[in-house]
Amino acid sequence: MSAERFLCEAIGLARDNVRRGGRPFGAVLVKDGKTIAIGVNEIAATGDPTTHAELQAIRAASQALGSPRLDGCAIYASGHPCPMCLAAMHLTGITEVTYAYSNEDGESYGLSTAAIYAQLAQPLPSQSLKIAYLPVRPDGEEDLYKMWKSGVSG
Repeated sequence: MSAERFLCEAIGLARDNVRRGGRPFGAVLVKDGKTIAIGVNEIAATGDPTTHAELQAIRAASQALGSPRLDGCAIYASGHPCPMCLAAMHLTGITEVTYAYSNEDGESYGLSTAAIYAQLAQPLPSQSLKIAYLPVRPDGEEDLYKMWKSGVSG
């Protein structure tokens, strides 16, 4: 199937979501030309700011494939993925993303994440979010990462 077909499917999901009172975002996650999972923005329904369409599709695909790795998968999204969604795509091994509406298209509707991208492009000390590294290691405790690597479960 073509990219246009998957984008039309994502836009259709977004339109249906708007009709149900949600935000105008839908996503289709594809592997080897087949739809593995879909998602819509569920912030209005859940109150959870992380329930973006792309993340919902990633969650569903990970369940369907039984793996947190989505190597070789592509996402087709109605809108420009935000930095959170883009980071999740990188972390899961998704290799391609195509979107239909740009940040510029959404700007006049309050649907652009360009300002967040600009913020993240700044060096850490220059960002508006205070970010601090404080290397706390509780006395008498095994190193946290070493504990994880050794396979200790709690």
